[in-house]
Amino acid sequence: MMIRIRSRDGLERVSIDKPNITISELKTLIQNQLQIPIHNQTLSTNQNLLLAKSPPDLLQFADMSNPNTPLSSLNISHGSIIFLAYEGQRTIAGPAVHPAGSFGRKMTMDDLIAKQMRVTRQENPHCDSVSFDRDCANAFQHYVSETLAFAVKRGGFMYGTVSEEGKVEVNFIYELPQQGTEDILMLLRDSDEEKLVEAIAAGLGMRRVGFIFTQSITQDNKDYTLSNREVLQAAELHAESGLKEWVTAVVKLDVNEDGGADVHFEAFQMSDMCIRLFREGWFETEIGEDADPKLSIMKKDVVVGSKDVKEVDNDFFLVVVKILDHLGPLSSTFPIENRIAQVTMRALRSHLDRAKNLPFVKRISDFHLLLFLAKFLDLNSDVPALAECVLAQTAVPEGYQLLIESMANTS
Repeated sequence: MMIRIRSRDGLERVSIDKPNITISELKTLIQNQLQIPIHNQTLSTNQNLLLAKSPPDLLQFADMSNPNTPLSSLNISHGSIIFLAYEGQRTIAGPAVHPAGSFGRKMTMDDLIAKQMRVTRQENPHCDSVSFDRDCANAFQHYVSETLAFAVKRGGFMYGTVSEEGKVEVNFIYELPQQGTEDILMLLRDSDEEKLVEAIAAGLGMRRVGFIFTQSITQDNKDYTLSNREVLQAAELHAESGLKEWVTAVVKLDVNEDGGADVHFEAFQMSDMCIRLFREGWFETEIGEDADPKLSIMKKDVVVGSKDVKEVDNDFFLVVVKILDHLGPLSSTFPIENRIAQVTMRALRSHLDRAKNLPFVKRISDFHLLLFLAKFLDLNSDVPALAECVLAQTAVPEGYQLLIESMANTS
């Protein structure tokens, strides 16, 4: 039997000879196999343990505090992940040294570069937290769960604000043209449409702050947090953004204690080393069908721990980000772009009719509606003007109101 242990050092494995061991026996195995003293170990099935900053924080995670509790009573079985926090430094046996000649082995330039490329786990993200507008998050997850049934992957760009303290707020999700399969999400980016999105976001006082995507249901039983393809895609978009607080969010199905499925959000930043390796072309971007999805392949050796390797566990590139939620300034009730059903003028009319008792500015305070309108308006004048009305919640000029209503009435 094998249990996966995730700590600040990444994902490691502990071998267990008999299945019905207690927490106390597991801690002894961790001490023997991973060189972490029993008295330094705090274990939990809750991944938030890795966000604990101080000893008092660790006390909140008591689900594995009783040493006599059997693992089977916690639904821990072969392949399960347990989270481990510990204090102090580990002592890990280094590699055997085989000198060649009087002064040791000759070093090539590639060897020297590899020594500089030391891949370690990044402890802290550059953003304090990411908060999702409840309506936009629900509109995204409802579509992938109810319509797509998590059968294929789906993604989108997250837009919102970044505070001086590094708090990221996501207020809308733009679902760009795409083609998803069980394992691959192909983004069919439309530069003209993205210009409209950026103009609306600027008028709303927002910017692109991250990338969100789903994992398909067939990925649920795989032995990774992000696959190598997902790491590559996330690193590419993070590097393109130039935003140090950029967030990558994952939506997936988790099996709950009753055997049912819960929709689950996770948020990460790609580590600084991951972005550096991507920008400098170290990643092998051609991924064969027989490649292990939990490992990213490098073109040249890098140093992980004390070893020179070309395969890096994807978890080394992930920095966990705390997730919050809030009620943002926009609604998410207008039909969303680039989905199976095409958005029509009839949808505009229905939307305006449903909200006819509200002030007109409230009726158009929806990013997806603004994007639909923007395709018929002037990018440089009309789009910013409408977005600024929504931002300030001021009256929409009568000319725009008449124009929008006449568009709706053409359906």
